[in-house]
Amino acid sequence: MTPADDIEVIASDRPGEAHAIRRTVFVEEQGVSEPVEFDDRDGAARHFVARIGSDTAGTARVRLIDGETAKVERVAVLPEFRGRGVGEAVMRAAHAYARDEDRSRTLLHAQRRVAEFYESLGYESLGPVEDETDIPHVEMVLEL
Repeated sequence: MTPADDIEVIASDRPGEAHAIRRTVFVEEQGVSEPVEFDDRDGAARHFVARIGSDTAGTARVRLIDGETAKVERVAVLPEFRGRGVGEAVMRAAHAYARDEDRSRTLLHAQRRVAEFYESLGYESLGPVEDETDIPHVEMVLEL
């Protein structure tokens, strides 16, 4: 799917609007506890928020792990905006940021139920990974 023309992705060093999206998707919809979802890594990340018009629609955060790797985390799209290219738009912004920071790959821990989405973006599975949410995850990598 190609992102809709009306999607705008904004980058920030503060989680701000991203927290509301993550609360809706991860805490309320998926039952992840707030202490797990809102960890101490937000301050060390670049946050991306997708908007459609004046509505926030999706988010992701990216942390620079080492000289080669950026880790994409907390990717979420609000239910009413799913299937409209929001996830792809957020991921394109995350990848562009990683490239701009001279990283050669991105790593992520995808929920197994959405791993196919990441595969459609070129990610390859590295296998199952432990996660504190009790939701099955798989580690995935994309060479940029």
